[in-house]
Amino acid sequence: MADATPLYDTYARAPLRFERGDGVWLIAEDGTRYLDFAAGIAVSSLGHSHPHLVAALKGQADKLWHLSNLYEVPGQETLGRRLTQVTFADKVFFTNSGAEALECAIKTARRFHFAKGHPEKFHVITFEGAFHGRTLATIAAGGQAKYLEGFGPKVPGFLQVPFGDMQAVKDAITEETAAILIEPVQGEGGIRPVPNAFLQELRALCDEYGLLLILDEVQCGVGRTGKLFAHEWAGITPDIMAVAKGIGGGFPFGACLATAEAAAGMVVGTHGTTYGGNPLAMAVGNAVLDVVLADGFLEHVRDVALVFRQGLASLKDRYPDLVEEIRGEGLMLGVKTRIPPAEFLKAVRAEHMLAVPAGDNVLRLLPPLTTTAQEAREGLARLERAAERITAATERKTA
Repeated sequence: MADATPLYDTYARAPLRFERGDGVWLIAEDGTRYLDFAAGIAVSSLGHSHPHLVAALKGQADKLWHLSNLYEVPGQETLGRRLTQVTFADKVFFTNSGAEALECAIKTARRFHFAKGHPEKFHVITFEGAFHGRTLATIAAGGQAKYLEGFGPKVPGFLQVPFGDMQAVKDAITEETAAILIEPVQGEGGIRPVPNAFLQELRALCDEYGLLLILDEVQCGVGRTGKLFAHEWAGITPDIMAVAKGIGGGFPFGACLATAEAAAGMVVGTHGTTYGGNPLAMAVGNAVLDVVLADGFLEHVRDVALVFRQGLASLKDRYPDLVEEIRGEGLMLGVKTRIPPAEFLKAVRAEHMLAVPAGDNVLRLLPPLTTTAQEAREGLARLERAAERITAATERKTA
């Protein structure tokens, strides 16, 4: 008997079917409007159908879709130069996804030491609770058993240490260590920001031991925390950084950024991609930067984030039996609940609002960076109604 769906059974999809979007709203096939504070898991950074992104995509689609990297792609030069002008980086490699950006970052770090005559230096220290992608290498880097199970031996060269444990990091460094890889804010791990002092100490440690510091800003980058990149809050710079999600505003692409020194080993033939950096992606990426780098945009993100934080703090005060903690930075926020986050999410969806579950009993709120203060308050009102819905149901059960 044929399966009900021709698709792989790898997703527990919600029974929602959307046909169009407008700003912070998604409209289902039946016309129901949902307030989208999931944003495709921090991807739709400028909301849905942003006119500047739509115009950029349509304009490029009329000209050229694909070239491959056999030829020069002017959009890559433009976007790469813009990214290096506003970051620590000197070099950029464009990919199709965040996982590919992390693969490039890991390869860049290993190749750096190989080119210096130290092929034994290929181990990367990572942190428990991390999520770096779904390829064989990136699930090994993340180290979570649920993602590793059933896929054969774990790719060697990755060592996880407890989150926030500096002594464990120091103890893990050996003659084979090449780099330290960390998310400035763990997303899938439960919206866990890394303290600024910890990032600063990691930077100093890498300098002391000749290691490369790799940052995974796939979810927390491109304005999500109120700075262009989350590590800026700590006043440090990495050697290599992976970005994706919000940089495409919904179009799938990512990038690996590196200093000239870190990327020196990546010479002709050492890495490649067929689709990465295609003209469509570059047109959209440049359009995203037009908006995010505009005067006042990141200030707007921080202002709206303050509205959210104040409202969520009030929610925690009013529903202490439901909400344990509020986490996050900017518009990358988490509500740690005293019930399974799936139950809270069900109540939130009943109020026609979308959010994203995460580890450590956290419900993620990842609204578009274009969200207004009024839309933030509308979201907070729906969260409160969801909390009241759960509280009332609990009271009925115990009555």
